This record gives sequence, C-alpha cells and structure tokens, in this order.
Amino acid sequence: MNKTGLTGLLLTLAFYAFAQPRLPKDYYWKKLPNGLELVVIENHKVPLATIEIAVKNGAYTEGPEYSGLSHLFEHMFFKANKDYPDQEKFLKRTQELGAIWNGTTGEERVNYYFTFDKDSLDAGLKFMNAAIRFPIYRKEDMEKERPVVDGEFQRAESDPGFQLWFETQKKLWGDLMTRKNPIGDHNVINTATPEKMMIIKGKYYHPNNSLLVICGDLDHEEAFRRAEEIFGSWENSGFKPEEKYPIPEFAPLTSTKYFVKESSLAQTPYVNYYWQGPDYRHDSAGTVIADVFSTILGLNASKLQQALVDKGLATYAGISYQTLKYVGPISIFVVPNPNKLKECHQELMKQIKMFGDNDYFTDEQLATAKQIMQRNNIRRLEKPSSLPSQLTYQWCSTSYEYNTDYIQNCMSVTREDIQKYVNRYIKDKPYVAGMIINETMNKAAKTSEFFTPDL
Repeated sequence: MNKTGLTGLLLTLAFYAFAQPRLPKDYYWKKLPNGLELVVIENHKVPLATIEIAVKNGAYTEGPEYSGLSHLFEHMFFKANKDYPDQEKFLKRTQELGAIWNGTTGEERVNYYFTFDKDSLDAGLKFMNAAIRFPIYRKEDMEKERPVVDGEFQRAESDPGFQLWFETQKKLWGDLMTRKNPIGDHNVINTATPEKMMIIKGKYYHPNNSLLVICGDLDHEEAFRRAEEIFGSWENSGFKPEEKYPIPEFAPLTSTKYFVKESSLAQTPYVNYYWQGPDYRHDSAGTVIADVFSTILGLNASKLQQALVDKGLATYAGISYQTLKYVGPISIFVVPNPNKLKECHQELMKQIKMFGDNDYFTDEQLATAKQIMQRNNIRRLEKPSSLPSQLTYQWCSTSYEYNTDYIQNCMSVTREDIQKYVNRYIKDKPYVAGMIINETMNKAAKTSEFFTPDL
C-alpha cells in the first residue's frame, strides 16, 4: 500500500493534457480535425456493437429559463431528422437495425446510444450522425413530447423520496438549484418551443463538445475510418462552450438548515442529510476517498449500520457521494423507525461526530471495502454495451485518466486520507437536513422539538 496516501496525487489530473490519453487495454483514442473525440473499445465477447455519443450539456448549463430543456432535447433526439423526417420512420429504422436504444440527461452529461449487430456498424453510425447533427424540431412533435417529459416529472413527484430530494436541493444549492436538477421546471417544459431547442443545439451540440464511443466486436482502425468519413464534416463551433457560456460557481453553505415536509404520501418517514462535497476540479483525490468511505459505512459490520440498523433505530441507513466536476453532493439517507425518530436522529448525529476518529473503522473494514470496489468494477466490465456509458460519464465530469486509474487510486486510500476528507467536508460543516413525514406521525413524534440545527 502507498503509505503516503492518495491526498494530492490526483490534483494534477484536472490539468492532465497528453496528446494521447492513457486508456485501459483495448481502448483506442483519436481526435478528428473538427475536435470530435473518438474512442473505440475492442471487446469480442459478443457479436454486437454499441455506439454512444455524449455531450457536455445537462442541468449544469441551465439557468431558470431553460430548466429541464436539456432533458426535453434528449427526448426530441429520437424524433425527426433530415434522413428520417418523422418519428414513425425513425422508429422503423431502429427496428430494421434491431437496435436497443436510449438516452439519459444528468447534471453534466447528455448521452445517446444504440446497440445492434456488429455488421450494422456503418448503418448505425449514419443513423447516429443524422440524429445528432440534423434534427428537425417539428411543432407537432414538441406538443406531443412536452407532456411526456412533464409526465416523468409528475410521476417522480408522487414519490416521497423525490419530494424530499427536491426540497433539500433547493436549500443546498440556493439560486443555482436549476443547475443540479435535470428533470426541470413544469412551466419551462410545457412552454418549450422549437426555437429554444435550436438555442441548446447552437450552444452545446458541436463536435468539439462531444465524445463518440464505439464498443464491440470490431476492429478499431476500421471503426475509426468509418467514423471519420461520416462525422468528419461536422463543423467545429469555433468556440469553447465552457468559456463562452461559463458555469457559475456554487456558493458554499454558510449555515446548517433543517426542514420537515408533511405529505400524505409518506407512509414511512424518510430523512436526508446533505453536504457539499469535493469536485474533480479542486479535489480529485477527495472524490475517490469519498467513494471508499461510503463503501466502508455500507458494510454490515460498520459502526453506522450497527448503531442504526442493528439496534432497530432504522431499517436503512446509507451514505453516498456523486462524482462531479462542479461540487458533488454527499448524502446520508435514512429510513428511520417511525417510533424512534428522535433516537435515530440523535444517534446519527453522534456517529457523524465520530466519523473522523482514528478507530471509527478497522483496517479489515478498509481492506474489505476495497475488495468490494474491485469486485464491483470487474462486474461493470462484464457487459460490453455498458462500457461506453461508463467512459462518457467520466469524460464529461472528470477525465480519461481518472477513469483509467480509478480502482488503483481507490486501493491507495489510507485511514489518514479518510480522516482528512471527513474533517474537510462533513464533521462540523454546514449541511441540509430534511424529513418527509405524514401529519399524524409528525404530531406524534413532535419533530420540531428535536429535528433542529441547535440540538
């Protein structure tokens, strides 16, 4: 084990600039003259190919007037374009290719992918090219899709867990909450126009802001050749989107905030605690340490699990961290015993104060957590069609090298690294705590008497 620890070792990765990035075995990289980056992953396990294109776009690019439109744009991707001028023709072509397809919108990435027989690679690349470069935003398609996207939002709102998340995000990010909320705003979604779709396309959908990944049972040189022939004419924007449309910095929390939200949907109370954690730009080492610490606390033998779950104060307690380029959140989510809400909260506060103690976890638990992370990584590598998505997420929010070195860097995390991480981001730091509970339970538990930042 590296006794010097991981702290500081990754800080330079944010500025890593090799002409040829370091990639895992059988990953091949090329950058076209128009700025489009290509990665081909040769994987011969099954006779399939997956094409994925990712764009550095998403909630973090959205002010209030555009909240949710990156998500709507993603939906419109699968409608009409120059080669397939209506959705019926688009869908017919996916059937002809035997394609499995989808797209996602997150905080810092929008991605689209197709998986099909390897012999359809050329046709698949042309299909992706038409959709990404030559969309047609027909008014009638917009009118049909707006309720679909808004319906996803409404379904989410029927989940008390989402309601709790939504309220905590408002308090965690303040005026910049829209830049952490991919699902958007009802009014913005329902009044979206084709013109606004074109604005998003003009800002972000350029080869110099995109990564094309091709993975499967194929030859990388041939894949590069075909991709360049098809995408090489895509015109560079002539500007860097992150410079022309800079992302505002998220203001640090200055005080701890508590709230209780009553909802008839909350048949079981949920509690969430959020801190502003590390981000890749300023503390890339911290993002790795956060994952190791979260894995330790997820062990059945951890002090957190023993204190809350084993003693009947909660049916679930977990800590997580989301790696992002712009301030990743740290979250503790608890499903407390409704009859022991006060005791559960007080015990959690006690545990958090001990997080940085030298004996809060054992050497064996640290080693076990690392083994779990290694096994999980092996499983992630077993499905070829998922490899492009894993890579594009890191490309958008971290770097190629971060992805390549991730497990190795996890193995280098020390007890001292974790203590520094806890003291920097969690212990005695401002946070947002929220509870969702129904009215009857709230009155019986008298949450206002204990669920406050003063106690």
